[in-house]
Amino acid sequence: AAEEAMEAAVAAEVSNKRVILKRHVTGFPTEDDMEVVTATVSLAVPPGLAAVVVKNLYLSCDPYMRRRMTKHSEPSYPEFVLGEVITTFGVSKVVESGHPDFKAGDLVWGMTACEEYTLITKLGSIFKINHPELPLSYYAGVLGMPGLTAFSGFFNVAKPKKGDYVFVSAASGAVGQLVGQLAKITGCYVVGSAGSDEKVNLLKTKFGFDDAFNYKKEHDLNAALKRCFQQGIDIYFDNVGGTMLDAALLNMRLHGRVAVCGMISQYNLEHPEGVRNLACVVTKRIRIEGFRVIEYFGTYRKFEEEMAGHLKEGNITYMEDVAEGIEKVPAALVGLFYGRNIGKQLVAIAPE
Repeated sequence: AAEEAMEAAVAAEVSNKRVILKRHVTGFPTEDDMEVVTATVSLAVPPGLAAVVVKNLYLSCDPYMRRRMTKHSEPSYPEFVLGEVITTFGVSKVVESGHPDFKAGDLVWGMTACEEYTLITKLGSIFKINHPELPLSYYAGVLGMPGLTAFSGFFNVAKPKKGDYVFVSAASGAVGQLVGQLAKITGCYVVGSAGSDEKVNLLKTKFGFDDAFNYKKEHDLNAALKRCFQQGIDIYFDNVGGTMLDAALLNMRLHGRVAVCGMISQYNLEHPEGVRNLACVVTKRIRIEGFRVIEYFGTYRKFEEEMAGHLKEGNITYMEDVAEGIEKVPAALVGLFYGRNIGKQLVAIAPE
């Protein structure tokens, strides 16, 4: 009888608040482009389906999501569907499993959706959490997608050497704060740019950057980089594109590397800005390479152990900006494009 009662409870429909895309975005996103709606969901996995139902604990807000909110003639990411829930990375607890690799109670991170409960059918895109003794929210950041992005982009794409001069833009963000700290661990000289004096101060005091500047207070980015890098730049880890990338090209050293991770300065523009200083690529023999973190998911377990070690030894510190409640997802996502977040933006959906 107890088992039957359990099954009945699991099969029951529960309320499920979710964030849907209400209209395609032009220009800067607004909270009105999204809507929080209340649906119902069954907590049972449909019979015969190799899937899991999860309760979402933390949801990640990331700049690339903006690219999925617009109709593109040649989409670079799968586009969000109007009226349907917005998908994102998150940290979740398995409620019911239809797959032998997962059981109820397991903590996982990976691709889920902006809602309270999610049926996940693509089990290749979720990972069991191996270090629950660390803050669970870290799996939406330093131990999740942004962490792997920083790690793989820096070590596999930029290929640093001890003594390299490294420049990181959006340096206090989810990825930038980690690239800077990994560069310091590697023995590099590191300078970051950010959009407020508070963030610049954090870069120098909390994250150990050698120098940092507020790009909003610099009328000449080329001059700012020349001031910070009298010897020039070996590695530019680019999160912003646009005029910052242009200025960095003028300051690269021979055989410099540009790892292109993102271009947040361009996502809301009707017409992307051009790059004028490409002649430097020839004269300085610069390598510019873009990357997508999804290519490195196969290396996740090795990364997780290495990063967990750094966190436990105090080599790496991570700063999060946590909003509370699913209703806050639209504002948190929009805030990324105004620099409102200090560190990695996430939303706490349910208590752990």
